[in-house]
Amino acid sequence: MANPPPQPHSRAAIPLAPSLDPTLAEEHLPRRFRPLDARVVGVSAAAMVLGAVVAGVAAWLTALIGLVTNLAFHGRWDTSLASPAGHHLGAWVIVVPVLGGLIVGGMARWGSRAIRGHGIPEAMEQILVNESRIPPRMTWLKPVSSAVAIGTGGPFGAEGPIIATGGALGSLVGQLAHVTADERKTLLAAGAAAGMAAVFAAPVSAVLLSIELLLFERKARSLIPVAMAAFVGTGVRFLLEGSEPMFPMPEVAAAAPGALVIYVLLGALIGAFSVGITKLCYAIEDAFEKIPVHWMWWPAIGGIAVGLIGYLQPLTLGVGYTNITAAISGTLGLSALLMLCLAKLASWSIALGSGTSGGTLAPLFTIGSTLGGALGLLIANALPTLHVDPRMAALVCMAAIFSGASRAFLTSVVFAFETTLQPHGLLPLLGGCAAAYLVSGLMMRNTIMTEKIARRGVRVPSDYSADPLDRIAVSEACTRDVISLRANDSMSKLRAWLAEGEDASRHQGFPVLDDDGRAIGVLTRRNLFDASVPDGASIGSLITRPPLAVREDHSLREAADHMVAADVGRLIVFGAGQSTRMVGILTRGDLLKAHGQRLREAHERKRHMSPSR
Repeated sequence: MANPPPQPHSRAAIPLAPSLDPTLAEEHLPRRFRPLDARVVGVSAAAMVLGAVVAGVAAWLTALIGLVTNLAFHGRWDTSLASPAGHHLGAWVIVVPVLGGLIVGGMARWGSRAIRGHGIPEAMEQILVNESRIPPRMTWLKPVSSAVAIGTGGPFGAEGPIIATGGALGSLVGQLAHVTADERKTLLAAGAAAGMAAVFAAPVSAVLLSIELLLFERKARSLIPVAMAAFVGTGVRFLLEGSEPMFPMPEVAAAAPGALVIYVLLGALIGAFSVGITKLCYAIEDAFEKIPVHWMWWPAIGGIAVGLIGYLQPLTLGVGYTNITAAISGTLGLSALLMLCLAKLASWSIALGSGTSGGTLAPLFTIGSTLGGALGLLIANALPTLHVDPRMAALVCMAAIFSGASRAFLTSVVFAFETTLQPHGLLPLLGGCAAAYLVSGLMMRNTIMTEKIARRGVRVPSDYSADPLDRIAVSEACTRDVISLRANDSMSKLRAWLAEGEDASRHQGFPVLDDDGRAIGVLTRRNLFDASVPDGASIGSLITRPPLAVREDHSLREAADHMVAADVGRLIVFGAGQSTRMVGILTRGDLLKAHGQRLREAHERKRHMSPSR
């Protein structure tokens, strides 16, 4: 048998056999990717309703925390958010966090162990490994356990549990509705964004937080529903509590050049400090793992430390949003800032390591703002010519510590602006948070959000870049010189040719042409070596379906998805805008080779100067 002739690049394209209906051939082409479709409207509508519900839940949870706080520390029935610092319990205040720890430990053991921790890592894990399916009982277990933990003096903010509860509600809606896993993830992120927006009145940073920590992408079909949920959540918050900034501070002037340099250096320092904080928290958690008692008792043990520190420094107890306002407003002195920073760090890290229910955002903001305010005071006194504003230093460090600890860089910058409405803070925030992100990324692989699930073997995406396969057309990667078979040749002739072992015969798949040179299908080596097919059979008799194909103007992402959906390793390539003319073939190997450009762009170092014109 003569070698089947290759299909050279210069030869006219081969038309599909007339026996194949062009409409049928269209069905064997991949779907065109559309960034938006009608389903986004339905998901956005559900996200808006979800945003309103989560905002209501946020108000309810805040009231519940206030009620528990007032009952535990002040002996009164009041749902307003109060500070435990004004209590009259004396040394008995040490007992209150212990009792709260006992209740949370019991809820974790007999309710759900998932309520332990600060919520966001657990939501990330469900997104990455469980198709965003959070157990429904978390919609009430997490907020109630957090209200008990915070209301009895736990050094956490209300935002972490509300974000986790909003995500659980979004996941629940996604489990009840007939949606895809991607749409369920979008609803989870929408609920979390609505929760953060409802607490801080910071809708843009809530959307950014969802992108950087939950969605792991920035696509229109997920971004729009999340944005609408944050919009509604903030609107409800404005109706219930007004539109004042969460952390009001006196207006600050634009930073001088020398001060800008200091803010960037402070950001870098805080980035290293955030690495130390992360390692400290997980070291304490590891230490609790070695305690020879059941883990349900750990929150009570941690509560002893919380109570003792709270007895010495009452401002560490509870939510502590007023502490952040005081730090960035410049109303605290140097010793008060340093004492609060160290005490809050000790209390929060021990409580978090014990496995109680609480969050990370407010404690980190408190630690960062107080440390930044203290450093700002020292620098302002030592180097007055640089015109460093301690309030600005506190604001920059408040955002930088979250940027370094979580790597949610854009979230940190925008959050500090939205919660203070200080336009002159944007430039220092940008430099300080970028420096913190850089230092943290160089010093630590994981973050305070991802370390826990990384230890469980969950791989968390770190870079959200454009899909390289989506940027390359099939025409740039397909093989033009196609080795094809003749439909009327016998299997005996074909098998003899294959047995010769020539290079041309070693492909894994071959298009099959009729006598007029028209493609009627594709056969693999498995088909050709099928012992049940007699030698006298024609090659064309093995064709059972029209050839799966792509067009030249399809992207490699569309082609790869088509291969996966059809469970094939090669596709016939049609001319652009056509469905009847073959111009080449695309294989899995071609898809792998297409990644070469991405690798070269990332790793090849060379000088290149364009010639002058």
